[in-house]
Amino acid sequence: MKANEVRKMSAADLEAKLGELKKDLFNLRLQHATNQLDNPVKIAQVKRDIARVKTIIREQELAGR
Repeated sequence: MKANEVRKMSAADLEAKLGELKKDLFNLRLQHATNQLDNPVKIAQVKRDIARVKTIIREQELAGR
């Protein structure tokens, strides 16, 4: 997910995406704990996506949108 793609989303879409990413992260951690995760790098990618979405949400709050 690119930052440009995230910036084009509305506030409601960003909140929905954030919830979806958090669920994905939970599932990945569960798979990792039970040794079912094929690609552990995916956890780091999802964490970065969560941080990216949170950053854009904060930018929009500060801009007054």
